[in-house]
Amino acid sequence: MASQKERMLRGELYDPRDPELVAARLAARLRLRAYNDSPPGDVALRDRLLRELIPHAGANVWIEPPFQCDYGGNIALGDDFYCNFDCVILDIAPVVFGRNVLLGPAVQVYAATHPLSAAARRTGLELGAPVSVGDDVWIGGGSIVCPGVRIGARSVIGAGSVVTRDIPDDVLAVGNPCRVVRAIGAEDARPNR
Repeated sequence: MASQKERMLRGELYDPRDPELVAARLAARLRLRAYNDSPPGDVALRDRLLRELIPHAGANVWIEPPFQCDYGGNIALGDDFYCNFDCVILDIAPVVFGRNVLLGPAVQVYAATHPLSAAARRTGLELGAPVSVGDDVWIGGGSIVCPGVRIGARSVIGAGSVVTRDIPDDVLAVGNPCRVVRAIGAEDARPNR
């Protein structure tokens, strides 16, 4: 019989009150508190604390405190990842970021969800779906990425967007719900004015 953690990671209904999961969330909260309260200038301490929280982190990873997540161990960060202030990642399923990803302030990434049926929600069981963000993606401030979404490489998500569906590679997508506005081309290489 599968453990509640195994069920959670497979995207099946699971019981978040399971003692193993409760203990794992508590351990993450303690690590988050230490990270979020760490001195801004102590880069070595912050890096060590972040890698204890998120063991699957590449080189040159930086997350501005405050930051919140469920477990940390279900997050993978590629090299040269930057996350601005006040971000939340609900990682009850795998949340994978490629290389050179930028998250603006207050970005929220949700792998967690609940059953649509009220009767099923009353059981207290939850479920999730993995989130994947490709290389060289920029997600603008205040955006929300919903469970099960894949954002393609080199795409840009405009600030305040709610991403409910997959976004292809090499596009600018904005809005609520987030929609592709146009392809990103060579003319986009110069800085915005």
